[in-house]
Amino acid sequence: MKKESDLIAAQFLPLPQAMFHILVALAEKDQHGYAIMQDVAARTGGKLKLSPGTLYGSIKKMLEDGMIQEIETRLGASSDDERRRYYRLTRFGRQVAAAEAERLSAMLSHARATGLVPKRT
Repeated sequence: MKKESDLIAAQFLPLPQAMFHILVALAEKDQHGYAIMQDVAARTGGKLKLSPGTLYGSIKKMLEDGMIQEIETRLGASSDDERRRYYRLTRFGRQVAAAEAERLSAMLSHARATGLVPKRT
């Protein structure tokens, strides 16, 4: 039986592609907006480049929904530009990201089963 928090997380699915990539980028460490953009581009081999409008629109929505939070300062960032805003994945954001990853994994399994995607060897 699923927990209530899992059921609430499921209400946000499917996540927009940009939001999922932002959550993945924040899963490893706190980052500022430009670093998130670079992380997403690197993880996708340059196939997805978030525009500032998409990034900050997504961040605004995820802040409102409690998936991420803005943090005041970042340890070791004393030489950083003080105008940068850093973001952190919340426990709920991690649940939403995990639920989306599970959903995508199931879709990939179905695609493999139908022959749309080669089966792993």
